[in-house]
Amino acid sequence: MSTDTSLPPLTPDEQAHSERLVHRIRDAIDAHHGWISFERFMEMALYEPGLGYYSAGSTKLGGAGDFVTAPEISSLFSRCLAAQCVEVLQRLGGGDVLELGAGSGVMAADILAELANQQCLPERYLILEVSADLRERQQKTLSARVPDLLPRVQWLDQWPVGLRGVIVANEVLDALPVQRFRIRGTQVNAVGVTWQLGQLDWSEVHADPTLELAVRAIERANGEPFPDGYLSEVNVRLVPWIAGLANALAEGVALFIDYGLPQREYYRSERREGTLLCHFRHRFHDHPLINVGVQDIGAWVDFTAVASAAHDAGMRVAGFATQAHFLIGCGIESFMATIAEQPVTERVQLARQVMVLTLPGEMGERFKVIGLAAKYDHPLRGFGVRDLSGSL
Repeated sequence: MSTDTSLPPLTPDEQAHSERLVHRIRDAIDAHHGWISFERFMEMALYEPGLGYYSAGSTKLGGAGDFVTAPEISSLFSRCLAAQCVEVLQRLGGGDVLELGAGSGVMAADILAELANQQCLPERYLILEVSADLRERQQKTLSARVPDLLPRVQWLDQWPVGLRGVIVANEVLDALPVQRFRIRGTQVNAVGVTWQLGQLDWSEVHADPTLELAVRAIERANGEPFPDGYLSEVNVRLVPWIAGLANALAEGVALFIDYGLPQREYYRSERREGTLLCHFRHRFHDHPLINVGVQDIGAWVDFTAVASAAHDAGMRVAGFATQAHFLIGCGIESFMATIAEQPVTERVQLARQVMVLTLPGEMGERFKVIGLAAKYDHPLRGFGVRDLSGSL
C-alpha cells in the first residue's frame, strides 16, 4: 500500500481515532476469513457508528475541513436550486422539499431563505441525515440563519412515504459505497481489503455473481470487453437505492448534483485506474486505505446507471446537464444582476464565486445535474439551456 507523503500528518487525536476504526475493520476482515469487499470497507470507513468519517465529530466542510462544496462556495448555488424548486412546487400546487445528506446545513438555510423570498415556502423542509453529528450542526446553522423557518424543518432517519415535491441531493451519490473490480485476462476479480504485515492492503478474489454480472453488463453496453488489468468501480447498490427513492417520491422531481460522467465516458479504456477520490484537508488523492475515518472517500458517478435505475423504478429522466448549464438555466445571471448596487468588493467576490461554480476548469463541467421525475411531465428550467440526456 503506497502513501502520499505530501499529505499533512494526522494530529494525535486523529491518529488515535483512525487506529480505533482500523482495529474494527481488522475485526471485520478476520470475521470474514481474511478479506472484505471494498464496498464493505468504504461503508465502514464512512459510516461505521461513532467512528466512520460521516459518523464522527470532525469538521468536514469549509476552510477548516477537508473539502468545500458548491453551497459553501456561494449562496447563488442554493438560490438557483431554489428557483428550480419554485417552478416544481408551483406546478404541483405546493408540496415538500427533501434534502439528502444536508452537510453543514448551509444549502438548506439558503434554499429556505430564497423560497421565502419567492413566497413559495414548502409545507415541510425534510432532511434525511444518517450522521447525528451533522444533524446537530445543521440544526445550529438553521437556527442561526433562518430561525423563523426552523419549525418547517424535520429530520428523518429513513425515506418518507408519499412525498410530493422536490428532492435535492448535492454530492450524495459519490459517497454511496462501491465495489471495485479488476480484469485479469478474461476473469473479473473483486478488489477488496485484507490485513498484511501490520496494515490494511489490497487483495483480489474471483468476483461473486452479482459483481460479475454488473461488469459484463457494462461491457455489453459499451460494445467491447475491458482490457486486461483494467481497474474501476461499480455501484451494485444503486438499483435498490434508487428504487427506495422512487417509492418515497409519489409526485415531483429529484435533483442530483455530483461529479461524474455518462457510462461510455466513465469506462473508457484509458481510464484504467478507476475514479476513487479521497479528500483530506483540501488535498485530493487516491489512497483510501490511509487516514481511515478522518478522510472522505468517493467515486465518480455513472450517470447512465442512475438513469437506468430510475427507469427500472418507474421514473423518467427529466434532464441531464453540466452544473454550469443548469445554474444558467435556473437564473444565476439574473441573481448576479440583483447585486449591482452592492460595493465593488462584494461584486468582485461574487463574480469569483460564479466563476468557480461555472467555468469548465473549475466545477462547471466536472459536476453534472440529473433530474428524475415521478408523475411530473413538465419541462424543468434548469435543463432549458442545454440538455445532455441523449449522452446517457
